Amino acid sequence: MTIFTKIINKDLPANIVYEDELCLAFKDINPQAPVHVLLIPKKEIPSSQQIQKEDQNLMGHLMVKVPEIAKRLKLSSYRLVVNSGEDAGQTVFHIHIHILGGRKLAWPPG
Repeated sequence: MTIFTKIINKDLPANIVYEDELCLAFKDINPQAPVHVLLIPKKEIPSSQQIQKEDQNLMGHLMVKVPEIAKRLKLSSYRLVVNSGEDAGQTVFHIHIHILGGRKLAWPPG
């Protein structure tokens, strides 16, 4: 069980900014920008490498929710990041989308 599953189950506190039956978005505890939110599916999928065909609608749902969440956060511009695997910087093995904004973001990111 990951820390994100514990947040979904309300076993750990989080500053939740959005929730529905399929997903949850909350503020990152180690923000890399003035606004840094993690959007996670409630279904535990370790990384993008484990997305299955039956997850297609769920992953689409997450992407449709991004602009809604960004609007709630008053972001007109933002960056989405999905790390897949340890070498890419993934530290929690429950797929998640980082929504970053609130300042001009540099490129390349790292």
